[in-house]
Amino acid sequence: MDVVVVGAGTAGAAAAAACAERGLGVRVLERRPLEEAGARWVNGVPGWCFDRAGLARPVGDELRGSGEAATLVAGMGPHRVRIEGHDVLEVDMRALTARLQELARQRGARLEGGVTVQGLDGDTLRTSAGPVRTRYVVDASGLGGAGLIAAPRPAPDDLCTAAQEVRRVSDPALARDFFARHGVPFGEAVVFSSLDGGFSIINVRSDGEHVSILTGSIPALGHASGRAILDRFVASAPWVGERVFGGSRAIPLGRPADILARGRVALLGDAALQVFSAHGSGIGAGLIAAADLARALADGSGPEAYGVRWMREWGGLFASYDVFRRYSQRRSLADIETLMRAGLMPPELARAALDQQPVRPGPSALAALARGSARAPRAAAKMLPVVARMQAVRAWYGRYPSDAAAVPRWSRRAAWLAGENPGAAAREPVARPADPVSPRPAR
Repeated sequence: MDVVVVGAGTAGAAAAAACAERGLGVRVLERRPLEEAGARWVNGVPGWCFDRAGLARPVGDELRGSGEAATLVAGMGPHRVRIEGHDVLEVDMRALTARLQELARQRGARLEGGVTVQGLDGDTLRTSAGPVRTRYVVDASGLGGAGLIAAPRPAPDDLCTAAQEVRRVSDPALARDFFARHGVPFGEAVVFSSLDGGFSIINVRSDGEHVSILTGSIPALGHASGRAILDRFVASAPWVGERVFGGSRAIPLGRPADILARGRVALLGDAALQVFSAHGSGIGAGLIAAADLARALADGSGPEAYGVRWMREWGGLFASYDVFRRYSQRRSLADIETLMRAGLMPPELARAALDQQPVRPGPSALAALARGSARAPRAAAKMLPVVARMQAVRAWYGRYPSDAAAVPRWSRRAAWLAGENPGAAAREPVARPADPVSPRPAR
């Protein structure tokens, strides 16, 4: 076997499809039934991520809403930022995962559910279905990974608990009134931020028949969980009816793992901490990384070349936004209100974060930041150095070393530039014993 992919969620299924398309023999092992793999909710994914990964954009039942506009509100108002022209698509992860799995099958990959991975001995993967010899292993098994490479585990305050549900609208008139009261056109998304601290949100969007509710927070910072925030919102909204589908899970935040591959094993998706830390979305990152990894395996350059290329091209973007995430999650609701009121969160920068794009402020954004700095100098004094740090981190990732022996030194510098605790620099994965690994959440 050329490639064994561990995990059949979006990242794993995308990797299987991309590898099989390039003529590699692929086998996918998923610990759950295949139809239960991956996230089971609606997730926002920038459309450009599908384009870059070589995948058709979602249509039909897979697409629950397209990018139009969104309004970011501090708490429940009145301070807000309206973001127009973003590229985020609301995607049903159940349908996307099913599409990617079927694409992998059509291209010749073999998918198996109910199989757990127990370890790797040389070129042989030990599994509950028996030994499997393989040239390469792709670990796309989710938070914590399958233990074939020990990726750094997120600290408690780097772990977001998210919940999302699609529910029926029981009273359309009350639903419209809810959006009108918050000054948001019906059909667009309203995002209430910092209700339970800087990282907590409630994202609400309705088409009149259904309402999509996404929540998230970091409980280790003393806030309610995403599940509790969602339940609280539903209880307070009489127009929100019965649950149709949804789910909840923990999402790792932080810089990408400093080593994405070792020997014949490559990390992918959540297992690699390839998550856009500013708002905890990892689907688009996993799709792009899957395509990049497949190219490296097919052209013979191998897993470690994939790791170097991904870190140089994408690692800086993700690491720089993690700098902003760590700044924002420590802000109170009053802090966020001050930033919005002063104009220190201009729409141009908010849209870049939503679209998972680099921060490149144009003349209007720079003018807004200048005015905001004059209005709220103390807030600006805390925020503007963060923006400078983001740029420095992004530039440093362009110098990611091709020599694995140089990575620890590079990592220490990356942690320093990011302003992390010195202890966070010890991020190099180390090989773990080949003992059976307990099941972990899979993407």
